Amino acid sequence: MASASLTVTAKGQVTLKRELLDHLGIRPGDRVAFEKMPGGEVRVRAARTVGSIDKFLHALDGKMTAKTPLTIEEMNEITAAGWAGKLAEQ
Repeated sequence: MASASLTVTAKGQVTLKRELLDHLGIRPGDRVAFEKMPGGEVRVRAARTVGSIDKFLHALDGKMTAKTPLTIEEMNEITAAGWAGKLAEQ
């Protein structure tokens, strides 16, 4: 799909086709980010949640505790899910 033409409803809404959503990696419940570009263009991308440095540091300062220590495999799975944007906000 090189380009797509969508119809705008009376409410100002458009529906993105499944092929486009799959290309962006967007699933039901995900958020979509729009960036205004020069010349009346808009850049569309999957919105990824970004953690704060405070949350990361609290994982190291003892303010957050786990019931059991994580294994290396569990840490790798969590890291991979975070980079893929598949972690739920806590």
